[in-house]
Amino acid sequence: MKHTDDKNDYMASYWMPFTPNRAFKETPRLYKSAEGLYYKTTDDRKILDGFSGLWCSNLGHCHPKITEAIQNQAAKLDYSTAFNFGHEGAFELANVIAPQFPETLEHVFFTNSGSEAVDTALKMALAYHRINGEGTRTRLIGRVNGYHGVGFGGISVGGMVNNRKFFGSLLTGVDHMPFPYNAEKDAFTRGEPDTDPMEYLSELEQMIKLHDASTIAAVIVEPMIGSAGMFLSPKGYLKKLREITEKHGILLIFDEVITAFGRLGKANAATYFGVTPDICTMAKGINNAAVPMGAAIASKKIYDTFLDGTKAGVEFFHGYTYSAHPLAVAAGLAAQEIYKEEGIYDKVTSNAKYFEDGIHSLKGSPHITDIRNIGLAGGLTIAQRDGVVGARAYDFFLKAYEHGVALRPNGDTIAIAPILTSEPKNLDPIFDALQKAANEIN
Repeated sequence: MKHTDDKNDYMASYWMPFTPNRAFKETPRLYKSAEGLYYKTTDDRKILDGFSGLWCSNLGHCHPKITEAIQNQAAKLDYSTAFNFGHEGAFELANVIAPQFPETLEHVFFTNSGSEAVDTALKMALAYHRINGEGTRTRLIGRVNGYHGVGFGGISVGGMVNNRKFFGSLLTGVDHMPFPYNAEKDAFTRGEPDTDPMEYLSELEQMIKLHDASTIAAVIVEPMIGSAGMFLSPKGYLKKLREITEKHGILLIFDEVITAFGRLGKANAATYFGVTPDICTMAKGINNAAVPMGAAIASKKIYDTFLDGTKAGVEFFHGYTYSAHPLAVAAGLAAQEIYKEEGIYDKVTSNAKYFEDGIHSLKGSPHITDIRNIGLAGGLTIAQRDGVVGARAYDFFLKAYEHGVALRPNGDTIAIAPILTSEPKNLDPIFDALQKAANEIN
């Protein structure tokens, strides 16, 4: 690294995403390699990855089967356009993914990220209604504190203030349901809270009355609220939401970018909760994040409507240069094989109780005001310091890093997402680092 009198000079060219650039470039945390559960830093420290990269490296880093698959594919077919051409791997991967989702979700549209998958799903919903003769259905409904990527569609239906406030009016005709969690009643719940889901869903019914169902295209939610700090809606919430949307002909979209492929111990949250939406998005774990990739899977009803409603030519005017990129597909096929061969979903289920007990053992520790968990996902709420949002939680994150564990800070929350291949002995250092951080920060 080139050093100058200005510490930020060398690093200035790279404008880092979702990062306090000034602070990071003063005291950078740089990785140089990774293997299995660990990163190695440029100063030769081993850092336990307690966040699976960014909810995405489910199978650990540099898995040899995935690495080999990418290398072999790069030497065979480095790129193939998805417009009017295809390659066998894309169809193979779609046929591996589709059976893992609930029946009727059958048709996979590949993208390059979760953000693109969400915008794809929203466009599918709008176009579906138009082709189906209900072109007045243009309104979209998201949720307060929801995160659906950073495309203009995703931040419009998303409900995280800092992701929205800088970017103007965004899409029009968008509403937001309430955040389905009450810390005063639900704090320290293990799994889903017992709150009546209608405390939150009655407002959706009021929105439908106000706008009329004939104007509403889709509702989009995360089955597990991830980026806001890992929160869970009440028991029965998703089933009741499905009933309401189905009753009024409104499409239901599950954003499964975080939950698909094992985080909850199932292939997806739709299966875990026993609720079938009309469209699911996915990314991250689809190919262990080895090459950028995402997808939206749509119901047979939606797919058939597009094909039957178009007499000739392109049925869906949408796509990406890198849709079903051969290297991403090769990584995806290898990853999906590993999930199956190594019994990853069952492994998560068997370790979930140990993780739950470990994270809830932090109850009563300094500054921790709430703890939440499901599968191998956990969230902590950290008390504010002097009324400044995120200040103490960020120090919490830095202190855990000092103790050799990488976690995810967001506002006043810390999220924990161990790599899915972790054994109990690999989870203990995460709990230890969290406890030490709680005891050492002011």
